[in-house]
Parts: sequence; structure tokens; C-alpha cells
Amino acid sequence: MISGVGLFDQKLGTVGAGLSGGIGSSGLAADNSLGTSFSDLVTAAATRTVDRLSNAEDMAVKAMQGGADTREVVDAVMTAEQSLQAAIAIRDKIVSAYLDISRMAI
Repeated sequence: MISGVGLFDQKLGTVGAGLSGGIGSSGLAADNSLGTSFSDLVTAAATRTVDRLSNAEDMAVKAMQGGADTREVVDAVMTAEQSLQAAIAIRDKIVSAYLDISRMAI
């Protein structure tokens, strides 16, 4: 089965309410006192992705045992797939930004 996001939990801390936080009037959080930090947002997104993947896996097992409808399984798998694609896109953007910063002249 799918385990939790240990690396995110250890390195970045745990997430409280997720994306609901005191966002400033400009719509952007300037620092931790005004809103949710970037690491909290990334951790929340990763945790939601893992939860959705685990839910899809559980629904598939439940369907094989005769306890779930095919439509429910398809919905859970499609939701998990969308979450995974979003997580991969976010990861690619973070890696690209890191590489751009590492190439900058000092």
C-alpha cells in the first residue's frame, strides 16, 4: 500500500488547515504572519495527492471484493490521476526554478 509523505513531514513540518489561512488583501502572503508558507502549501498538496492515491487504491480493492460500484472506482482513480499529474507538474517547476537559480552568476 502507499505510505505517507515521510520526507515532507520530516523536512517541512506538518500542515494544519491546509490552504485556508489569513491571506493578505493583495491576495499574496508576504510572510508567515500573513498567511500560509510555501512549504506548507507544497506539503498540503503532496499530502492530498497521497491521500487521493490511497483512496483510489482502497476503492479498487473494495470493488474487487464486491463492495464498490464501478463508477465510484473510476471517479477515485481519475481524481488520483489528476492529482498526480498536478504534483508532477509542480515538481517539474520547482526543479526548473532550482536549476535556473543554480546557473545564475554571483
